[in-house]
Amino acid sequence: MTETLLVPCPHCAALNRVPADKLHANGSCGRCKESLFAGAPVTLTAANFATHAERADLPLLVDFWAPWCGPCRSMAPAFSAAAAQLEPQLRLGKVNTEEEQGLAARFGIRSIPTLVLIRHGREIARQAGAMGAEDIRRWTLAHLG
Repeated sequence: MTETLLVPCPHCAALNRVPADKLHANGSCGRCKESLFAGAPVTLTAANFATHAERADLPLLVDFWAPWCGPCRSMAPAFSAAAAQLEPQLRLGKVNTEEEQGLAARFGIRSIPTLVLIRHGREIARQAGAMGAEDIRRWTLAHLG
């Protein structure tokens, strides 16, 4: 029997049950009918963070950033490119630390950009500083094992 994974919709955050062997089939959300994998980072907020970080079966790579941060802005295209490469193996999301100060405090973010890799609500790796798309991909896959 095929393992079933809980995959949150990047559009409405509804949890969807997806057979593990069908992740690459470009499935749609049962609630809003949008694609479960957009190939782009999800905007994470206090309202949807737990769904993506704790309830989902996919690992989550979070970019903690701020609009005033030059290195954050320069890394944004690389992070988006990494999302296109790494989905559906994992979800990538962005937390604006200016708007979501509670999430930044919860993870003890001291410098930005900071990448945090989370699996089932637990931090498994962290990296501060801007990186290119290939470096993000390589770093993430190395920590997922």
